Amino acid sequence: MSIDPTAVTGRLDLARRIAHEAGQLTLRYFQRPDLAVDIKADLSPVTAADREAEQLLRRKIEADFPDDAILGEEFGERAGRSGYRWVLDPIDGTKSFVHGVPLYGTLVGVQYGEQDVIGVIYIPALGETAYAARGQGAWYVRGSEAPVAARVSTVRTLADSLLLTTDAKSFSLRASGQGAAAYDALQSAARLTRTWGDCYGYLLVATGRADVMVDPIMNVWDAAAVAPIIEEAGGRYSDWRGRPTISGGDGVASNGLVHEAVLAMCGTA
Repeated sequence: MSIDPTAVTGRLDLARRIAHEAGQLTLRYFQRPDLAVDIKADLSPVTAADREAEQLLRRKIEADFPDDAILGEEFGERAGRSGYRWVLDPIDGTKSFVHGVPLYGTLVGVQYGEQDVIGVIYIPALGETAYAARGQGAWYVRGSEAPVAARVSTVRTLADSLLLTTDAKSFSLRASGQGAAAYDALQSAARLTRTWGDCYGYLLVATGRADVMVDPIMNVWDAAAVAPIIEEAGGRYSDWRGRPTISGGDGVASNGLVHEAVLAMCGTA
C-alpha cells in the first residue's frame, strides 16, 4: 500500500502533541506518596496515571482520525477502516514511574498496514522527546529548544559500546532458558552495561548516547514507536532473530554497526 505523505504528516503532528499532553498528565501523579498501584493479571503494575493518559490519547485520536484503529496497553484494540493503527503505551516504564524514577515515557506509534510509520517517545520528567516519520528523519527535542536531527553513534565494536537493557533479571524469564547466558555474554563483551531502560534507553540509542539496547521481552506497544525512530536515526531495530518486526516478542536496537555482534549472542537464547 502506498502512503500519502500528507496523511503521515498530519498524524505525526497529532502524535507529538498528544504524547506531550498525556505525558504532562502523568506528572500530576509522579512522585506522589499516595499513588495507588494495582497489579494486573500479568503481574505488571498499573496506576490511575496509566489509565487516564491512555484515555486522553484515545479521545484525541478519535476526534481527529475517527476511522483509524487504536491499540493501547490498558484498553485493548478498537477496529478501524483507514488502514492506519495507533499503538499506545501511556507509561512505558510504570515500575520506574511508581518508584519516582524519571526514566519512564509516553509512547505513541502509528502503523499503516504492516509498516511502522510514525514514532514518538516523550520523557515528561526530563523534558526530552524523540520522534520520527518514515522518510522524514528522526528528531530530538530538549525542553523548549528547536528540534535537532537525531543520529545514532558511529561506534564499530561491541567492546567499545554502551549496552543498555531494562531489567537484567528478565533475561532469565525467556522460555528457552538461555536468556541469562545471553545477558552474561553481552555484558562481558560490552565496554559498559547499564539498566537505563524502558523507552529512555531507545531514545539514548537514537541520539547516539548509547550504542545498543536489548530487551528479552517486548510487547508491540513497547516497540511500535521505537522502531521508526531508531531506523530514521540511522540505526537498526529487529527482534533477536534479526527480523525487522515489532511482533517478535523481544527487541534489539543499535547503531547498526554492532547489531550482528549482538544478534550472534542472542541467537540461541
